[in-house]
Amino acid sequence: MAAAAQARWRVLFSGQVQHVGFRYTAYYLARPLYLTGWVRNLPDGRVEMEAQGGVSQLRKLLIQLKSQPHIHIEHAEIEEIPQVAWERGFRVRGE
Repeated sequence: MAAAAQARWRVLFSGQVQHVGFRYTAYYLARPLYLTGWVRNLPDGRVEMEAQGGVSQLRKLLIQLKSQPHIHIEHAEIEEIPQVAWERGFRVRGE
Protein backbone atom coordinates (compact mmCIF):
# COMPACT_ATOMS: atom_id res chain seq x y z
CA MET A 1 0.00 0.00 0.00
CA ALA A 2 1.42 3.40 -0.99
CA ALA A 3 1.84 6.10 1.62
CA ALA A 4 -0.55 9.04 1.48
CA ALA A 5 0.86 12.08 -0.32
CA GLN A 6 2.28 14.64 2.09
CA ALA A 7 2.78 18.36 1.45
CA ARG A 8 3.24 21.76 3.05
CA TRP A 9 1.13 24.62 1.75
CA ARG A 10 1.53 28.34 2.29
CA VAL A 11 -1.88 29.94 1.87
CA LEU A 12 -2.70 33.65 1.76
CA PHE A 13 -6.37 34.31 2.46
CA SER A 14 -8.10 37.56 1.57
CA GLY A 15 -11.63 38.75 2.20
CA GLN A 16 -13.33 39.09 5.58
CA VAL A 17 -10.70 37.02 7.35
CA GLN A 18 -9.56 39.18 10.26
CA HIS A 19 -11.58 39.95 13.41
CA VAL A 20 -13.83 36.94 12.73
CA GLY A 21 -11.95 34.24 14.67
CA PHE A 22 -10.20 32.90 11.58
CA ARG A 23 -6.91 31.98 13.27
CA TYR A 24 -8.48 30.06 16.14
CA THR A 25 -10.96 28.38 13.82
CA ALA A 26 -8.04 27.22 11.66
CA TYR A 27 -6.27 25.98 14.79
CA TYR A 28 -9.26 23.96 16.01
CA LEU A 29 -9.93 22.52 12.54
CA ALA A 30 -6.27 21.60 11.85
CA ARG A 31 -5.67 19.65 15.06
CA PRO A 32 -8.06 16.72 14.48
CA LEU A 33 -6.71 16.46 10.92
CA TYR A 34 -3.20 15.93 12.38
CA LEU A 35 -1.81 18.90 10.48
CA THR A 36 1.21 20.86 11.64
CA GLY A 37 2.01 24.50 10.95
CA TRP A 38 0.81 27.93 11.95
CA VAL A 39 -1.56 30.76 11.08
CA ARG A 40 -1.19 34.54 11.57
CA ASN A 41 -2.75 37.87 10.64
CA LEU A 42 -0.88 40.11 8.21
CA PRO A 43 -0.82 43.92 8.52
CA ASP A 44 -2.56 44.30 5.13
CA GLY A 45 -5.75 42.52 6.31
CA ARG A 46 -4.95 39.07 4.89
CA VAL A 47 -4.27 35.90 6.86
CA GLU A 48 -1.22 33.74 6.18
CA MET A 49 -1.15 30.04 6.98
CA GLU A 50 1.42 27.31 6.56
CA ALA A 51 -0.04 23.83 6.98
CA GLN A 52 1.62 20.46 6.54
CA GLY A 53 0.28 16.94 6.37
CA GLY A 54 -1.65 14.69 4.04
CA VAL A 55 -2.86 16.39 0.88
CA SER A 56 -6.42 15.15 1.46
CA GLN A 57 -6.35 16.63 4.99
CA LEU A 58 -5.01 19.93 3.67
CA ARG A 59 -7.86 20.08 1.16
CA LYS A 60 -10.36 19.22 3.88
CA LEU A 61 -9.04 22.08 6.05
CA LEU A 62 -9.54 24.59 3.22
CA ILE A 63 -13.06 23.31 2.55
CA GLN A 64 -13.96 23.52 6.23
CA LEU A 65 -12.58 27.06 6.54
CA LYS A 66 -14.51 28.15 3.45
CA SER A 67 -17.75 26.73 4.89
CA GLN A 68 -17.60 28.73 8.14
CA PRO A 69 -20.52 31.20 8.26
CA HIS A 70 -18.50 33.96 9.96
CA ILE A 71 -15.53 33.77 7.59
CA HIS A 72 -15.80 35.12 4.04
CA ILE A 73 -12.79 34.05 1.95
CA GLU A 74 -12.70 35.92 -1.35
CA HIS A 75 -9.39 34.46 -2.51
CA ALA A 76 -6.93 31.82 -1.32
CA GLU A 77 -3.50 31.83 -2.94
CA ILE A 78 -1.90 28.40 -2.42
CA GLU A 79 1.80 27.69 -2.86
CA GLU A 80 3.47 24.35 -2.17
CA ILE A 81 6.64 24.90 -0.14
CA PRO A 82 9.30 22.61 1.36
CA GLN A 83 8.16 20.47 4.28
CA VAL A 84 9.49 21.01 7.80
CA ALA A 85 10.48 17.61 9.19
CA TRP A 86 10.91 18.68 12.84
CA GLU A 87 7.63 20.57 13.21
CA ARG A 88 5.07 19.33 15.75
CA GLY A 89 1.58 20.70 16.28
CA PHE A 90 -0.36 23.60 14.81
CA ARG A 91 -0.25 27.03 16.43
CA VAL A 92 -1.61 30.54 16.22
CA ARG A 93 1.10 33.13 15.74
CA GLY A 94 0.52 36.56 17.24
CA GLU A 95 2.25 38.74 14.68
